[in-house]
Amino acid sequence: MYQEDLSAVPLFPLPNVVLFPGAVLPLHVFEERYKTMTAHALRGPRRIAMALLRPGWDKNYHGRPAIEPVVCVGTILSHEKLPDGRYNFLLRGDTRARIVREYGDEAYRVAWLEPLKQAPALEIDLTEDRRRLEAVFESPSLRESGLGQQFLQLMNGPVSTAQLADLIAFYFLENLQLKQSILAEPDVRARVSRVAEAFEALHSVLQTTCPASFCKNPGVN
Repeated sequence: MYQEDLSAVPLFPLPNVVLFPGAVLPLHVFEERYKTMTAHALRGPRRIAMALLRPGWDKNYHGRPAIEPVVCVGTILSHEKLPDGRYNFLLRGDTRARIVREYGDEAYRVAWLEPLKQAPALEIDLTEDRRRLEAVFESPSLRESGLGQQFLQLMNGPVSTAQLADLIAFYFLENLQLKQSILAEPDVRARVSRVAEAFEALHSVLQTTCPASFCKNPGVN
């Protein structure tokens, strides 16, 4: 069986982003090391792995501060290079992966990754959790938002419950440590259940208002 080569993937550590498979993340790159990283990625397989910086990162940001060991490998879908060398690009999450080791002497960080081993779940086993997710989208404020409407369309299509849970975690959940722990959860059934529980916890908020972060319409791929 073909396995994606993850032996030399650039790492893009940020303090406030956890990417999930299927989600599309807009990025603006202005630091010299990450402009170089982007240029190299565009000449190759267009892959970049998003990593979450651990607390205390600000003491050594320009060095190699500690990052979470599970990352999301993404593919650059489109890009724009600005006259001053900065980049704007869209990164689609593809694969959960674990860092085996970092190596190399590039200005940016490069790692050898391996796909995260996961315990799969049958769609029928996720039926109840899907119903829980659907129930939250019945909130009027969410149902009438642009992003909520996109998700309602997804629910009526072929998107699996596991994929749907990943997208909900990315676009709706705000607690970074929770999002990181969901990204790193290897058991699909447990992962979906955790997303459903966290999403239900937002129900009372959704009943009264639609926070700006929920009403954004960043696009779902």
